[in-house]
Amino acid sequence: MTATLTRADVVSAASPKRRRRAPGWLAVVPLLAFTAVAFGVPALAMLNGAFTVKDQVSGATSYSTANLTRSLDGAYLTALVGSVKLSAVCAVLGALLGLPIAQAVVTSRSRALREAVLTASGVLANFGGVPLAFAFVATLGNAGVLTRHLGLGEKGWNLYSFGGLVLVYLYFLIPLMVLTITPALEGLRTQWREAARNNGATGAQYWRHVALPVLAPSLLGGLVLLFGSAFAAYATAAAMVGSSVPLVTLQIADAISGNVLVGQENVALALSLDMVLVAGVVMAVYLPLQRRSARWLDA
Repeated sequence: MTATLTRADVVSAASPKRRRRAPGWLAVVPLLAFTAVAFGVPALAMLNGAFTVKDQVSGATSYSTANLTRSLDGAYLTALVGSVKLSAVCAVLGALLGLPIAQAVVTSRSRALREAVLTASGVLANFGGVPLAFAFVATLGNAGVLTRHLGLGEKGWNLYSFGGLVLVYLYFLIPLMVLTITPALEGLRTQWREAARNNGATGAQYWRHVALPVLAPSLLGGLVLLFGSAFAAYATAAAMVGSSVPLVTLQIADAISGNVLVGQENVALALSLDMVLVAGVVMAVYLPLQRRSARWLDA
């Protein structure tokens, strides 16, 4: 018996079977699941606690805005304003000091120096907490090495103050600014400087009318990034100044641990919600500026 093959059978046998491709959204399912567990669950718990009020006598709970109202009054409001003030000062100083350092790195002809500065900035930008506080206490504290040798105590120097905390924060904020602004400085094309020079512009005029307008989105983005980093810092301030400088992160820790009053855990959650709102405003400013900077530098 002879089998008869049609042309369709021959083409079907010769062509490889097409594999069915999985939908692209399946690749992000693990990330979405991790985000939901790591961020979504704590966020829901924070929201629930921030609006939950517990009666100290009967133990009954109800939903109210009393915790939020209390978080924006008295010592809590002072701490929130203090954190915003500290973060703003640190962000401005970090940007002003980090920009010339980054420019020196970009224009340097030494590749070894460039790599050393960028590597050190990457390390120092992540150096904080108790080790950083201990390093400054041992160096510039009341009995620190430099304090005793230079007689800083007799000149009124106090590390455990607002100014001392600014100095400590700048230790990791300046390297962070260097890392943030360096790619933008590298995007400044030499043709722009040459064109400005050919048209009779001085160096100051080039920076005022060409470089700074191009760098403005990245500079503002770096400012809000430094602000957010200083605003969320806790361990360094807790280990160094304690309650001598009012900060919202320290108030949250005191409310949770009950150092001042017992049963203020939900007020701490309300303070955390205040911080999230401030951080949300910071990120709402930061992300559009970064996109605008990318369009400038890629043009």
